[in-house]
Amino acid sequence: MIPKIILGTGPHATRRTIGYLFGKGRANEHTDPHLVASWNDFAPDPGRSPHRHPKDVEAQLAAQLDQPVRMLGDKAPRYTVWHCPVRAAPEDPILTDAQWADIARRIVAAAGIAPPGDAEACRWVAVRHADDHIHIAATLVRQDGRRPQRNHDIRAVQREARQIETDYKLRRLKPGDGTAAKRPTSKEHFKARRRGQSVTPREILRTRTRRAVAAASSENEFFTLLVATGVMVRPKTEPSGDVTGYSIALPGDTNRQGQPVWYAGSTLAPDLSLPKIRHRLHDTTPEPVTARPANPWHQATAATELIPHRLTHHNETVAQGQLVALGATLDLFPVASPPAARADLERAAAAFERATRSRITADHTSARALRRSIQKIWHNPTPDRDGTGLAMLLDAALTAVAFAVHWHRTHQHAQQEATAEQTLVHLQAAYGYVAEPALAHLAARSPGFSTKNRYAQYLRQAAPEHADSILTDPAFDALTTVLAEAETAGHNATTLLDQALNQRTLNDARNPTRTLTWRIRRLSQRHTPSPHAQAAKTRTTTPPPTTPPHTATPPQPPQRWLCS
Repeated sequence: MIPKIILGTGPHATRRTIGYLFGKGRANEHTDPHLVASWNDFAPDPGRSPHRHPKDVEAQLAAQLDQPVRMLGDKAPRYTVWHCPVRAAPEDPILTDAQWADIARRIVAAAGIAPPGDAEACRWVAVRHADDHIHIAATLVRQDGRRPQRNHDIRAVQREARQIETDYKLRRLKPGDGTAAKRPTSKEHFKARRRGQSVTPREILRTRTRRAVAAASSENEFFTLLVATGVMVRPKTEPSGDVTGYSIALPGDTNRQGQPVWYAGSTLAPDLSLPKIRHRLHDTTPEPVTARPANPWHQATAATELIPHRLTHHNETVAQGQLVALGATLDLFPVASPPAARADLERAAAAFERATRSRITADHTSARALRRSIQKIWHNPTPDRDGTGLAMLLDAALTAVAFAVHWHRTHQHAQQEATAEQTLVHLQAAYGYVAEPALAHLAARSPGFSTKNRYAQYLRQAAPEHADSILTDPAFDALTTVLAEAETAGHNATTLLDQALNQRTLNDARNPTRTLTWRIRRLSQRHTPSPHAQAAKTRTTTPPPTTPPHTATPPQPPQRWLCS
């Protein structure tokens, strides 16, 4: 059940509100509007007065609601109307008028508009438009001339809504922490539908802004990238010349006067205000130039593989910084993915956007390596020719999101936990479209039986707890291919296996075979040691132990997310 509070101002605010509530709606969505409850239980009902013109009854109702406000004259408050739509979920049972009346009374009581038994409380009405929702309208002056005590009414109404859901056995919504992005209004939804659009301009602008932040390394580049996506940008400049904010608009999205509809960055999402964006960009210093630049896909994957450890072993600010960077990684996926996976990856990025924010301040410096590599990929989002770059990064992201679910659950972030779970569903649906072709491409080049057998024997020695599952996995052929190709390039296969196994335990991997394949793929494309160095290492290397040293198991998220 979703209540939403809107305040109205102006000399005719009450009359306008009542006219809207008993009108046809902006898209003829109001069906049979009528009162289900009121402050005195006998207020005039424009929807149930067949012998009078509805407009006359609307005027009478508005006048009765406004009477305490008019008594104050010039001393009336700026905001005189309190408007709260309350909507049930689509799958909820249809409630009766009497049930909606009870819900309305509980809402106005929780908000401080009309406490139980207070005969001098504010005047209010509840109007039912359709099966699934009502609108509550009240005037913000009590009948004794005082102001209502409605401190923190938004939180109080949300708490009461959660209790109403329990009492009426409705769908339970997740409690929030005040960090969610603002939802599109019903007006924005209706406008988008009239134009044949499935998403609102607010949602389009939020997505483009998130992607621009993820790709930019400076404030100027951020604005340049926004403009490049077709967004109109209007900086907020102080008299001193300092830019303190920005607003953006979509071309063609205009109001009734034909002017662009502008959205401030802070109204798109709390972390998209210019000060918050500057803070993130400041913590991403340029990477030093090297003679042999590393593969950014491999860098991003290595950094993403560290997220589970940092979520379980570091402090909250570091963990929050990792989640922000992980969200930027998911924003990249739709741009670099094959068409078949794009829709699910877009849904995953949109869902995880909620999981990147909480009341905990993010330490962005802890995720600098991941953000740098993501910025590089944004400028050239084409993965390796065989698709392994995207596949290995997506594999690492799946494990990281599974740990994000667990971390939010531990911190009682209900909304973030729920959206992270939704993210996993979409990522898992997309993973097959991305990983299967890459693994098949590798498996087609698998070496002969004797070479496979040699690798299998060493796996049984080095990773006995995972050997059976790895050797029977269809992806084992792809693993043998990357090992064989690494040997051809001059690497020692057993050394690479040791390095891959010791990078991080496989106990928290969704699929040990695939994770090991991607790790060896990355390691094998690093600088190949010289023959002299290999010989020296061979002389000083002791035989591998029968029990691998990487036996410590970190705290685990729920196993259902770790299954392949």
